[in-house]
Amino acid sequence: MRVCLLTDKPGHPLLAATAALLTGAGHRVTFLDPDGGPGDSWERIAADGPAEVFLLKAHTPAALALARRLEAHGARVVNSAAATELCQDRHRIAGTAEAGALPMPPTRTLPTLSEALPGAERQRYPVMVKSRHSRRADLVARVDGPDALRELAAAWPDEPVVLQEFVPNSGWDHKLWVISGEVFSAVRPTPVGGPPRDAHPTPLVRDLPSGWVATALRAGEVFGLDVYGVDLLDREGEPVVVDVNAFPGVRGPEGAPGALAALALRRP
Repeated sequence: MRVCLLTDKPGHPLLAATAALLTGAGHRVTFLDPDGGPGDSWERIAADGPAEVFLLKAHTPAALALARRLEAHGARVVNSAAATELCQDRHRIAGTAEAGALPMPPTRTLPTLSEALPGAERQRYPVMVKSRHSRRADLVARVDGPDALRELAAAWPDEPVVLQEFVPNSGWDHKLWVISGEVFSAVRPTPVGGPPRDAHPTPLVRDLPSGWVATALRAGEVFGLDVYGVDLLDREGEPVVVDVNAFPGVRGPEGAPGALAALALRRP
């Protein structure tokens, strides 16, 4: 079987380990960067011969366009272009989560951050301000008052944003990664504020409350994803979804490369 990974980071630990497992089992693995390399991506795929499955790790417009074209020609793409694109838009994530009855903080969308300024004094604080369109080096910030909001708007005046209710928490994100229904977990400091002083051990999935695992699995159904991450915060013992990522960079959990290799080889 031939598997093609669409990515600009072939050395990523998850992808490299998955490729090693597949090639060790006699399968052919190729890497293609939709945004780089000589010539047109479609022509490079055609010249190299068709693959049975394409793993869509890249999320750029060029990668999404290539994935849509592959799907139109009957190729199996994981995750789908539509599901991947959905997870790049935090406005659509919030709407999809609400429609799917997933617990997520109330979220509102503004065309630009500067449009939040007229209501700065009436805004409830603290509030999370995030770029509407998820990408590398995007905006994710906790804002604690009107002055901080004005300062942030001066730096990002034209940025489309979502304003999300701040969830009081321990300072740790619980990251649940799911690959074809198999759940892996990790704990990371929240991306805003200083990390807590005490180390926090990564919980085993079996030790997580059943509701947390069920929420992560439910997110895959709601968003139409096979490989994804769910960031959860603990709000009075209940999980709250604060982000959903298509094909994230899963680092650390044992068994993740094997799960991804099995997914690639799974027949539709």
